[in-house]
Amino acid sequence: MTDVRAFQRTARQSPYKMRLVIDQIRGKTVNEAFALLQFSKKHAAQQIAKVLHSAVANAEYRGRTANEPVDVDTLYVKHAIVNEGPKLKRFMPAAMGRATPIQKRTSHVEIVVAPRAVRAPTPPRRAARSAAGEGAPAAKGGRRAATKRRAPARARNPKRGH
Repeated sequence: MTDVRAFQRTARQSPYKMRLVIDQIRGKTVNEAFALLQFSKKHAAQQIAKVLHSAVANAEYRGRTANEPVDVDTLYVKHAIVNEGPKLKRFMPAAMGRATPIQKRTSHVEIVVAPRAVRAPTPPRRAARSAAGEGAPAAKGGRRAATKRRAPARARNPKRGH
């Protein structure tokens, strides 16, 4: 199965507020993301949880149509972004007959989920040994010998009278 995505267009919340929540779930497994969103105090978490739920449902549907098994526990949030949607432009009355413009911002939410490949554990590697054998001194060009010591900064500054 490949990547599966879900969108929500023109969500009635500013993109700045939505990004604070979506940054928390990016790269997490779907179960971790749902847990984070469920206990978040932010209103944006409810909107993002709906989109994430839709992405998981889309993955299950694609798996059924392609006749492939889909394990929801292996899905993770591969790509999650919030873009700016169209602004609703309103006006508010101000002093002396004026009107001040108000922009009610909206957001476009996009979440992509994909199955995380489960890797088999790799055998531990053996430590690389040098050509001269263990415990041999380092070759030329390795560490600099600490033969020259610099004088303290006070003695080197000719402008100071020390």
